[in-house]
Amino acid sequence: MNTPVLETERLILRKFTEEDMEALFLILKDEEVNKFLPWYAVKNLEETKQFYKERYISKYAQPRAYAYAICLKEDNFPIGYINVAMEEHHDFGYGLRKEFWHKGIVTEAGKAVVDQVKKDGLLYITATHDRNNPRSGNVMKKLGMKYCYSYEEQWQPKNFPVIFRMYQLNFDGNDDFVYKKYWNMYHNSFVEKFEDNPLTKGQVNDVIDGDPHNHFL
Repeated sequence: MNTPVLETERLILRKFTEEDMEALFLILKDEEVNKFLPWYAVKNLEETKQFYKERYISKYAQPRAYAYAICLKEDNFPIGYINVAMEEHHDFGYGLRKEFWHKGIVTEAGKAVVDQVKKDGLLYITATHDRNNPRSGNVMKKLGMKYCYSYEEQWQPKNFPVIFRMYQLNFDGNDDFVYKKYWNMYHNSFVEKFEDNPLTKGQVNDVIDGDPHNHFL
């Protein structure tokens, strides 16, 4: 199944099409919207079309994908996007034009997509956010995702160090399973202690599993 159309109270979630390039340009051109994303803001429609070709057409050619345009029902015009990757990490990602921030739109879209991937048999999803972008983490928590650990990465293509927080939501009832690829990949990986982090010391030990290069902060 590839990006089946979903509807919520206010939204239509569907595939991007070639007719959406102006809308996609409005999403991708804003520096503030794309500040915490692994690409630079686009400068023109040609760059937008290339982005669409590389990141959407390629996904729509696969047997299975979840690569959505977020559209308001009133005009079916894309104002953001929401995706779940089919690679092992099943990374959950999203972006929204800033005119529509603080309206619960990404959370509403996210709940529909989470319900769909669960129905379709995915065992879990993960999501990461820059520690300096806690609002993104708030969306993850509203969708039922739980903080697991943090790690520092020399982020590309922007080439500066970023501390990411990794969240996960399991659908199979196995709450002990944690996707550890990032944990094992990066030397500076750790579990943070912050106000709304529900992890106990025992759960922290389960995450680090005796790995001596990691620590609790």
